[in-house]
Amino acid sequence: MSSVTPTGRYSALAASIALALCGQAAAAENDNNNDTQVRYDETLQIIGHQDKLRTEAGSATLLDELQLDKFKYDDIERILAFVPGVNIRSEDGFGLRPNIGFRGVTPERSKKITLMEDGVLIAPAPYSASAAYYFPLMSKITSVEVFKGPAAIQYGPYTVAGALNMTTRAVPEFREGQLDLSGGSDGYFKAHGYYGDSIGNIGFLLDGVHVQSDGFKQLDGGGDTGFDKNEIMAKLRYTLEGERLSQVFELKMVYADEASNETYLGLTDADFDANPYRRYAASANDRMTWDHTQFQFNHFLAGDNFDLTTRVYRNDFERAWRKLNGFESQSNPATDRDLSTILQNPNDGINAIYYDVLTGAKDSEHAFENLVLGTNDREYYAQGIQTDLRWAFELLSLQHNVQAGVRYHEDEIQRNHTEDSFRMTDGQLVSTGAATITATLNTEKTEAWSLYLQDTLVWDALELTLGVRGEFLDQFYQNNQPGAEGDYLRKESDIWLPGASVFYRLTDDLGVFVGVHEGYVPTSPQQNPAVESETSINYELGSRFGNGNTQVEAVAFFNDFDNLKESCTFSASASCSSSIDEEYNGGEVDVYGLEFSASHTLRGMGFDWPLSLVYTYTDSEFKTDFESDFTMWGDVSKGDPLPYLPEHQATLGLGMAGNQWEANVLVRYQSEMWEASGQGVTLSGVKTTAFTTVDLAASYDFGDWGEMYGKVDNLLDEAEIVSRRPYGARPNKPQQFVVGYRIGF
Repeated sequence: MSSVTPTGRYSALAASIALALCGQAAAAENDNNNDTQVRYDETLQIIGHQDKLRTEAGSATLLDELQLDKFKYDDIERILAFVPGVNIRSEDGFGLRPNIGFRGVTPERSKKITLMEDGVLIAPAPYSASAAYYFPLMSKITSVEVFKGPAAIQYGPYTVAGALNMTTRAVPEFREGQLDLSGGSDGYFKAHGYYGDSIGNIGFLLDGVHVQSDGFKQLDGGGDTGFDKNEIMAKLRYTLEGERLSQVFELKMVYADEASNETYLGLTDADFDANPYRRYAASANDRMTWDHTQFQFNHFLAGDNFDLTTRVYRNDFERAWRKLNGFESQSNPATDRDLSTILQNPNDGINAIYYDVLTGAKDSEHAFENLVLGTNDREYYAQGIQTDLRWAFELLSLQHNVQAGVRYHEDEIQRNHTEDSFRMTDGQLVSTGAATITATLNTEKTEAWSLYLQDTLVWDALELTLGVRGEFLDQFYQNNQPGAEGDYLRKESDIWLPGASVFYRLTDDLGVFVGVHEGYVPTSPQQNPAVESETSINYELGSRFGNGNTQVEAVAFFNDFDNLKESCTFSASASCSSSIDEEYNGGEVDVYGLEFSASHTLRGMGFDWPLSLVYTYTDSEFKTDFESDFTMWGDVSKGDPLPYLPEHQATLGLGMAGNQWEANVLVRYQSEMWEASGQGVTLSGVKTTAFTTVDLAASYDFGDWGEMYGKVDNLLDEAEIVSRRPYGARPNKPQQFVVGYRIGF
């Protein structure tokens, strides 16, 4: 048994308090004017709906249902183009398994941001294996909230970057329903419907979505490259009104599944130039299947100046991804090659033989030409109970808005990775008949207590927020391979994460804020205690203007990492020296930048002209020299940048709206990105290219007869290499047409 206690630079300040969302807490004081159901629904959100100046410190972005409806995106990566400070590495073009980071943290499988749905952790195993292989269908989401900066402490455990919360449709007060059908190019089809009502104190909601596509890639020899996704949600709510106290009881149940013919295998640069949407014959059998269930019970208790929300939740997720892992190893440096090396140098010696086998141009003739298909079969669960309190009161002539919470959470992942041997014969994969090999068989589990306490003190135009978050982890790892039963690890860790912020209102419409907080990313259960947790001190300085029609926010940030941590995964095309998900220390790193967002609606000539601009500048540098066999780093020199972090990103939105119609154009720009930081690894010195994407959407409202809409994603049909990971060059989604009709009832 081993014990490790990570400490941050501010560990001596464990009693000091971290920033939070003072705007939400302040709203608790005035909630007497709202009904209980509205108050309850607001607790599921991070950022309150306010037309006036928001006073929370930190870069806060709320995308409400009206904004999400403009382009009707299914892809969270496209939705987040409206949010500054987001860095993304695209992979499949549809956003099925998004790679999202905030303020320079690694975007790999969104594993370093706190992902939530309706205020509850939604990653399959948030502590033990946080990679987000499950992501909810965006059609059922009515708001997306991103909060970066000190308030991230309230939504741990991942406090380095920030929190992403997605809110599902609420149970309606009155009968409400809608049916939405759309179809488009590449066999795209979506059907979404919901219906809900409240009768007396009882309300219900049913919401179902189906999305499918034939895919936009062309498999050598023919075959499906598309996907099918389904998600069904049911809610049942009971409201109990009293003279002094009001209560809401709600049960939420979700079932979702996916079958997608996706692959980690990309293309050589030359093949990408010839046809960016080609897929090699060796990926013909690649397929991901998963199913997800969620049960969540919420209890809400509200009084005159407080409310208390308790959530009990259980998420189960099972997935199996059958995919090409590479060629059979012969333990011979002369013949052993990983897929990235082959595709980056397809004409280099023996690589040419491997390339011909991948494309089906050559049959497998020797053992080293046989292909290995691995099935990564994993089962997850996550469950817990959390209680959050909001309390507004006056003390010593100061208004206090206190928020506090405690959560007990446990999660687990069971890995059963197997490998089978195939030969390429006449452009088809044929089993060699060899026995299936068990490559990985292990279990990781975490039991975690977490708590936060924060107080926003309001004095005239000044708001000071102090707070602290605590994380207390008990983690277990068991290697289940026969004969390896002794490979067992248990470790404990605890940490206090303090922070503070100040917001000062210069006028009714303009304010400035400054904040500092400690960031933290825990290690997974299987990691040796020598692998340190990721810790940082994060600073920000910003200003915000808001008067309803015009919103402007600018934030400068600086993240000072004591230790940057990365992990070896198939999705990053990393070759793990000992085990999958092995983690590496990267030492000190600085990430800094500027986030800017603005929106305004002009009115003239009988039309509304909504305008918006989002811009992000980000830079980074390692502070020390070190050598690493991690494939995204290599041999790093002081000053080298982080990979997959564009220096410039911008999103320009232009719209025009009449009484019954509207049209919107979105122009997105992303500068080039490094594929690896240092030297000595496959993608050393290689960058993606800068690219611009234009999306167009329009709709016409027929009133009681429904609404027609259409959109074109990637209007100019630009094809660019968005990443060379996991293995080889990968394209953005090509031009896609969609036409739809929806009607409410």
